[in-house]
Amino acid sequence: MTAIDVDAEKSIIRELVECWAVWRDARLWDRFRTVVHPDGRMMATWFQGTFEEFIKVNDEGWSRGVRILHFLGGSAIDVSGTHAIAQTKMTISQRAAVEGVICDVVCTGRFYDFFEKRDGRWGLSLRQPIYEKDRIDPVDPSAKLVLDQDLLKRFPEGYRHLAYLQTKIGYKVKPDMPGIDGPELEALYARGAHWLGGGAL
Repeated sequence: MTAIDVDAEKSIIRELVECWAVWRDARLWDRFRTVVHPDGRMMATWFQGTFEEFIKVNDEGWSRGVRILHFLGGSAIDVSGTHAIAQTKMTISQRAAVEGVICDVVCTGRFYDFFEKRDGRWGLSLRQPIYEKDRIDPVDPSAKLVLDQDLLKRFPEGYRHLAYLQTKIGYKVKPDMPGIDGPELEALYARGAHWLGGGAL
């Protein structure tokens, strides 16, 4: 594959990453499905499963007032034949009532995406976010927010405030997602290297 081909492939993958965020947040599910493979899987603090299941639980959450939004930064993309890994800087923001106070949580990290080219089309096979740091702020800065420290400390530092909010609104949060360092991150990198080497998920 020539350098020009690789640049073209990277451009296509970057566009798919961007479309995922726009179409997911806008709930444009028919367009969203064009970004992912039918058997693709999504990992998140509050959900792990197929993208079709992800669509369903997002709609269910929306009807209950759950509001989660995404903002993207730069990408670094490695392409190897029909496999690629895209890492994209991102923030996840969620607004909800926490201990009776309307709050915003902002979590900073990376989307670590396993892309595969099938029948000439790139699609997302697996998304595993990396959660690097987060914070919680009352929307009204004069409001007094008191958190349950025992609950807060149950979760990794990279997403503990996001997990706190999501637990409080009824989700079961996965407690061992990759963070800014540690064995979970190293295992993810190893899985990415295996994928780029032609391995299976």
